[in-house]
Amino acid sequence: MGKTCIIEVEGLHTRFGSHVVHRDISLCVRPGEVLALVGGSGSGKTVLMRQMLGLETPAAGSIRVFGESLHGHDREALQSLRNRWGVLFQKGALFSALSVYDNIALPMRELRTLSEGMIRDLVMLKLKMVDIGAEHAAKMPAELSGGMIKRIALARAMALDPELLFLDEPTAGLDPQLGEAFVKLIHAMRTELTLTIVMATHDLDTLVALSDRVAVLAEQRIVALGSLQEVAGMEHPFIASFFRGERGQKALGNTLS
Repeated sequence: MGKTCIIEVEGLHTRFGSHVVHRDISLCVRPGEVLALVGGSGSGKTVLMRQMLGLETPAAGSIRVFGESLHGHDREALQSLRNRWGVLFQKGALFSALSVYDNIALPMRELRTLSEGMIRDLVMLKLKMVDIGAEHAAKMPAELSGGMIKRIALARAMALDPELLFLDEPTAGLDPQLGEAFVKLIHAMRTELTLTIVMATHDLDTLVALSDRVAVLAEQRIVALGSLQEVAGMEHPFIASFFRGERGQKALGNTLS
């Protein structure tokens, strides 16, 4: 894998007590691609993403991001590495006691290298990037709609101009129209900024619209990895039900023809 991988997972095993989640998972996330993690409930896709973020430690195996191991670093070195990626959590995870402005400004302030004037300009730029007007900057999260929360959480994820973006169920909780608009926004940002994206999702429309490759987690391992067309045609019970069921056929449409 080596130099061609933004994220390199080798021989990863995960267990919580006697419960085994992953067995011997190896994976390479290539520069500039959108890799989607797909699997049923309890398949471990969110756990795998959390391990890629350094939030959880596997029982065995290694994870390297930008060529650096996530383990064995001191706190300062690990934070420097984390500044190179952004994360959009499933429910946005905005800080309820902070305004929209302060939520986006927080990662910039933690750098301790930017003036408040520079931070103000950058916050307004990030709001514009996600099509949120400056008049919403003073609002609190409780005053926002679900669609606005997602966009502002994305603005915060992009606060430090990351090279790598993690998306955990990016359209969860959005109605179809808002979900489609949000996917278009992510696609435009990905294209403009040449982002590498790792995305956990169960939404087929999002999968079709954004993914370059798909990794399917089942039976504690990756049972399929490849393009949407390659994966959807493989013989496996989960793949058959997920991709070739009624919902899958509707979402994929002419993609597989």
